[in-house]
Amino acid sequence: MRAWRGVIEWTAGQRDRFVWRGGHLEPLRVESRPAPVNYGCLPGTLNPADGAEVDAVWLGEPCPVGTVREAVPAGLLHLLDGDHKVIFSETPLTDAALEGLLAWFPPERDAQVRGPSDAQGWLSDLT
Repeated sequence: MRAWRGVIEWTAGQRDRFVWRGGHLEPLRVESRPAPVNYGCLPGTLNPADGAEVDAVWLGEPCPVGTVREAVPAGLLHLLDGDHKVIFSETPLTDAALEGLLAWFPPERDAQVRGPSDAQGWLSDLT
């Protein structure tokens, strides 16, 4: 499976959010709730659902904003509106590890976790 390069825009447990634009990070806003996971994007990709880079989440310990990680997807957070998120994790996905991520999305987005092959297939179809 192919490894993908991503950048952290929002650190787990923090409210300060940044956005990747033009090859660098810019402050975006202070969110009302802290991120339940490390949240970021895969530079050089494009999600047609929102016209921005593909969103990615990294489970595990908080990573500082600007951290660049290269890894093979562990899964895909499939959302009804098509704005899917690629999941990365250094350990196997468990219900406990995914609990905060799934609770973050309202029921109408119908968040479902799919496997690594679904993530790779979706990313390959985009590129």
